[in-house]
Amino acid sequence: MSSVKLILWKYKKKKDNTCPVVVRITKDRKPKYIYTGYYIAEKDWNAETSTVKKSHPNSKRLNNFLLAKLAEATDVALEVEKNNEVASSKEIKKKVARKGRTVSFFDFGAQRVKSKYDSQVYSVAKAERSILCNIEEFVNHKKSQPRASAIKAIEERRKERISKGRKPGYSFLDELKVFNQNKSLYFQDINESFLSQFKTFCVSYLGMKTRTITNQLIFIRTLFSEAIKEGIVEEKYYPFAGEKEKIRIGSGLKIGLTKEEVEVIEGIEFEEGSQLWHTRNVWLVAFYFAGIRITDVVNLIWGDFNDGRLFYVMNKNEKPVSLKVPEKAEEILKFYRNAKTKKSDFVFPYMNKANINDPQDMFVKARNASRLLNKYLKRLAKLCGIDKNLSNHIARHTFGNIAGDRIHPLMLQKLYRHSDLKTTINYQANFIHKEADEALESVIA
Repeated sequence: MSSVKLILWKYKKKKDNTCPVVVRITKDRKPKYIYTGYYIAEKDWNAETSTVKKSHPNSKRLNNFLLAKLAEATDVALEVEKNNEVASSKEIKKKVARKGRTVSFFDFGAQRVKSKYDSQVYSVAKAERSILCNIEEFVNHKKSQPRASAIKAIEERRKERISKGRKPGYSFLDELKVFNQNKSLYFQDINESFLSQFKTFCVSYLGMKTRTITNQLIFIRTLFSEAIKEGIVEEKYYPFAGEKEKIRIGSGLKIGLTKEEVEVIEGIEFEEGSQLWHTRNVWLVAFYFAGIRITDVVNLIWGDFNDGRLFYVMNKNEKPVSLKVPEKAEEILKFYRNAKTKKSDFVFPYMNKANINDPQDMFVKARNASRLLNKYLKRLAKLCGIDKNLSNHIARHTFGNIAGDRIHPLMLQKLYRHSDLKTTINYQANFIHKEADEALESVIA
């Protein structure tokens, strides 16, 4: 059996002679203490009844609060006994701490982001930290403030965060700690009305498009699901259940280059070793390997190529990939072989200064390379007379566009490295227009 009691913990007396009121949980003669957040003088505490005496100015209100805390802890202890759980006083304390409004939304969110960062999933950690910042902007927003000045202030804070992140000595985890102390939002505060107002804020003040807003909601939903599993919030508060808030993921418009446009890129001449030359080569290699992600391309090493095949593990989902090296890809790769000294050398020059023993540095260098390539792809498109938004990711869309309905979905699934065939079918539907075009022509011809 475990016992739960309110006590005045005299061993933690402050300089003003007040002591903390704590909930003491005892199991197997081992006590654990949960702070209630209140300190009172010994003269105002009734040790026999474990209540605040009337001599304290807020005795009635304080006693109601302390009784509620005692009831919370007692409920957890009884639940443990009822379920025949083997739990120490320490574990019961943890369960109590997870109940009620004790863990804020921001604190819990920061814990998740930290776990992603510690797992070296840096892109996800950075993206989710940005979402926490967006939600914080919404919670702190004063409706009385003029919209223009509010937007300007938000943009300035965002620029300041970006600038700070580029300075030497910057610590992502140190910056994350501010959320651990933020008690301005709890899961119980997030309901349909909150989400509706937040979506409006994202459009009006953050300038977000539908898909970006959806990403914010998915993050909130994910945190809610994890918090429910850990007993931090009751399932009845879940704002995405039943007929409540629905998250609909729309299919964005995916436009790839045509075969003719790719041929223009292949045929344009650049000075060997120039930035435009490297950019064109990297993009084409990504396209030739069925739209391999640019960050994976810049991370390729010569050891990834054996017996005329490319063997590598995708950075996004850690899936192993084996593809034959097309002749056109080999023509590009041979230009870079002269710089090869060992198998661990990078194929392309963008990661040469990266510290391969530092995952964070590898992530930063790959991200910077991606930004640089996107910048020069815009110039490349202009020089080639292509008016589409030529970017790193459009290499994947281009492969899909040219493949059309000529390649069986099961083969495309393998080439795209999709886990689910439905994903491949939905993705490829963006590029199959033949039947729709023929139907249209049959009507208006």
